[in-house]
Formats: sequence, C-alpha cells, structure tokens
Amino acid sequence: MALPYLIEILPLTASVCAAVSVPGSKSITNRALILAALARGITTLKGALWSEDTQVMVECLRKLGFEITIEQDAAEASNRSIKITGCGGQVPRGGTSGEPLDLFVGNAGTAARFLAAFVCLGNGIYRLDGVPRMRERPQRALFEALRQLGYRVDSPNDKLPALIHGEGPKPGSCQVSIDESSQFASALALSARIGGWQIALTGNNSEESPYFEMTRELAATFPKEGGRFEIEPDASSGSYFWAARWLLERRFGKADVSVREWPLSKWQVDARFPGYLPLKSNISRESDLGDSIMTAIVLAPFADAPVDFNELGRLRVQETERVHALKNELNKCSEPGICAIEIGETLRVTPAALHGAEIETYHDHRMAMCFATLGLVTQGIRIRNPACVKKTFPDFFQKLATPAPHGLGAKIIDSNSGASLNIADLFAQ
Repeated sequence: MALPYLIEILPLTASVCAAVSVPGSKSITNRALILAALARGITTLKGALWSEDTQVMVECLRKLGFEITIEQDAAEASNRSIKITGCGGQVPRGGTSGEPLDLFVGNAGTAARFLAAFVCLGNGIYRLDGVPRMRERPQRALFEALRQLGYRVDSPNDKLPALIHGEGPKPGSCQVSIDESSQFASALALSARIGGWQIALTGNNSEESPYFEMTRELAATFPKEGGRFEIEPDASSGSYFWAARWLLERRFGKADVSVREWPLSKWQVDARFPGYLPLKSNISRESDLGDSIMTAIVLAPFADAPVDFNELGRLRVQETERVHALKNELNKCSEPGICAIEIGETLRVTPAALHGAEIETYHDHRMAMCFATLGLVTQGIRIRNPACVKKTFPDFFQKLATPAPHGLGAKIIDSNSGASLNIADLFAQ
C-alpha cells in the first residue's frame, strides 16, 4: 500500500527506550558503486543503501554494461548486498553521435556528478539528463574541469542535459571550484586513479571539505582487485533519532534513544551531529555539519537562545531551495509566526512555541524527515507527500512507528480519513 499524500505524526505521550538501526550511508554507497565498477573482479558491497538515489546509480551502471547482482539484507530492510563485476577501469558500453547512450539520473546529484566524470573513461558519447529540478542544479565547475582535462562536454548552459564524449584515460591536471558543491571534486577524485588526473581544489574552505576528504580516503582504501567492502550506517539519517532523543529529554526529562552501530570512521561529517546537542549559538554548513544541519535547524525553536546557522549557500541548490523551505515551514508552525529569518547566507532561528501545521515538503526527503521528527512532540504536524523519503531512507516512517526497542512507537494516521496506518503501510518503497 502506498503512503497517503498527507499523514500526521501524533506526539508521544511518554519517553521511550530504543536503539534504532538506520540504512547504509548514501554518500558511501554511491562512491563505492563507482569504485567497484573501476576495480578488477567482483566486489561485494555489504550494508549498501537501497533507495531512489542508489537505484539510479545501479541502473546507470547496468546500462553502461556492468554486471550487478542484488540480494536482500536480513538486518536492515532498506539495505542490500550488491555484487559488481568491475572491468579494471574499462567502461563496457558507449553511444554514438547519432545515438548517444542515455543515462537518466532523476534528481540524484551524486549520480549526475559522479557519472559525468566516470563516463569520460569510456569510449563513446553519453547523454546525462534528469528531472526538471536536476536540470536547474549546478554542473559548471565540473564540466569546466573535465574540459581542462581534454574532454568534450556539450551543454549550452553548463547544466543537464549534457552530452559527454568519453575518450578513455587522459592524464592531466585541472582545477575545480567547490563553492557550490564538493561533489564536483569528489566526482573527479573517484575516477582520478584510472584517468591519471591531478586535481586542485579552489573555493571557500577548499582545504577543509569533509565530503572530498571522505572520497579521497575511500578511493585510497577501497579494494582495487575485488573483495568485500562494508558500508557504515548513514549519519545524516541517524540525526533524526538523536534529535528525537533530545526533544524527548526536554519534554519528559529523560530519554534513552540511540542509533545502532553509529559510524566511527570519521568519514561522514554528520557523525558529529550528537556533539552539537544542545545546540551551539553558531553552526556552519561548510565547517561543522553536512545535511544534518537541516535537522539542527528544525530543533532550534526548542533551544534556550537564538541560533545562527551560517554559510548555507549550498542548501539553496540541492533538492529544493532548502533555506527558503526551512524558513517558510518553521514560520508556518511557530508562535507568534516568525521564528526564522534570513540574513544573507545565515538563517537565524529564535526560540518559539510550535503548533500544528500542514508541512510542504517540496518533494525533498529531508524536509519530510525533519518535520516528522518535530511531530513526535508537537500536536498537529502533518506531512505532505511523505513518500519522498524513499530517495534516501525508504523505511523512515516504519522506524518512527515500530514499537521500542527497535523504533519509537509513534502513531501515524492518514490525515484525510483519520485512520491509523499499520507498520507495513509505512514502508514507502
């Protein structure tokens, strides 16, 4: 059964004791898929996230000619064990000028950027395209870097759709700006060993990009002759349950909620999230937290003092204009009506009482999950299009509704009919 278009999360009436599992890291899974395709022989990815974004990557790799098999993961419904037969740096298939090989990436920024660099190692012409929002998202810095390396990239506005002419490895050097996204540099780094590319980063905080550092460490340690690679749980997805713990502690005085197998590798910047509770007065998207800064923003009305969330420019060019979306939806459910204001690239959130509201998700999975977390302690939070969570966390609402100790035991209802949804209904895959 598909999730209803509008659901309501009923507030918990008592604290809970739960240890929740979350799916594998999307960032690591999509990087590992590229690295496994570049390796020689069979690589098995254990604990790989199976969501819209990673399915897009798998289907594109299959279209490129890679043999991939997928098995269920007994420990986590949103994970899979994925076996990929790598070709030692070869890309098996390519298109022609008359019939380019089409790769559709949906609204998956990682797939769009990683594949753009990857197919340069092939021989042929590839057309990358996505949904309308993906056509709006920036690509220029990556395309310019690929041109510096000698590859032809045809795009009238340096966005998707784009035709990329693969010509195999071309040793050389390039500069790439990460002002808009570190994924540009990560895309190059994943294929750099085979391509013979030397990459120099430019832009704000270019020496401190945690996502690029993750990519470099993964590329250095990944098995290059096949083997087994374990993917750790997704820290961004785990942030919602650490947030739930903090909210329940404030509401009931205590709470014992944790995320199982919390990542310790330091590859994921959002593994820092528990250390930002209680909220600090200034938190940066560029140097402190990644996507989990959105979780922190929706918690800020419950803080003891105003919080400034700084350097948020990258949030504006992701699945939606996230700064605008967060401000709008927080103000919609706050008393007296304005608790979040924009000041340049800063969003200042002041403490405020919250009330129920119908939350627009803008087809953005993180908007849905952030505001659903608020529903655990706020009466009347209703989420539009909750199924958008399938982009990165297909069984998120299951985790909210599953009884402790494996979930939070929240009751979720169909807002239109008032009927309770059972746990099976809440798996939005």
